[in-house]
Amino acid sequence: MDSGTLPNSRTEPDGSAVIRVLSYNIRSMRDSPVALARVMKACAPDLVLVQEAPRFFRWRKQLARLARASGLVYLSGGGSAAGPALLCSLRATVEHTEDVLLPLTPGLHRRGFATAVVRFGGARLGVVSCHLSLSKQERYAQGGLLLDRVEALRDAGVEHVVAGGDLNERPDGRTFRRLAAALNDAWATRPWGREYTSTPADPHQRIDAILATKGIEILGCGVPAGLPEDELRAATDHLPVLAALKIPATAR
Repeated sequence: MDSGTLPNSRTEPDGSAVIRVLSYNIRSMRDSPVALARVMKACAPDLVLVQEAPRFFRWRKQLARLARASGLVYLSGGGSAAGPALLCSLRATVEHTEDVLLPLTPGLHRRGFATAVVRFGGARLGVVSCHLSLSKQERYAQGGLLLDRVEALRDAGVEHVVAGGDLNERPDGRTFRRLAAALNDAWATRPWGREYTSTPADPHQRIDAILATKGIEILGCGVPAGLPEDELRAATDHLPVLAALKIPATAR
């Protein structure tokens, strides 16, 4: 498998870091775990923002098994965040993790955020994985809570934050526009690969995104071209979104 000309991970002499961030809805691993792990490993990510991670029986073991098969380790989330999770490579130094449950609307699924603060070389980064509601009203409120979480990380001294996931909305939607007004939509800023993330059998819409605070340089973002279509279809019902980001070194 080949993820194209997207920059590879590296640490610069000034302490800044180029990292690969993958966002992927894995549909609770109900499809082919083998194909899923192969797709993830081919993308060579430093961070994976997972949505619809296993949430019930032995969910930690399932996530750990997926991480190991993908050359990664489990970081946070899953059942404890109502679906969103984070995986990372051994390149990451983990400072802090926190799983956040969002207010429950009766009759709708519980939602949450998986969050962490990590370091790559001299670069410090906050991370949030999300899966927003199918309900327009609840989704808009959750978009506001996502921005609040990003600001809370920055207020705590984490200058650079990346957030992403399944937004359940296209870029012209009210919630997507709200998020893109405050954060840089990586695909819109530096498109690379393919745009549409849903569905693998019939890609026709972009409802998954990676978003970054203003100080992060986006080097490219999109659905990787060149991955075997049969494995993409077998892995899950979304396509992966991969971004290369340059994170400035943290001021000392």
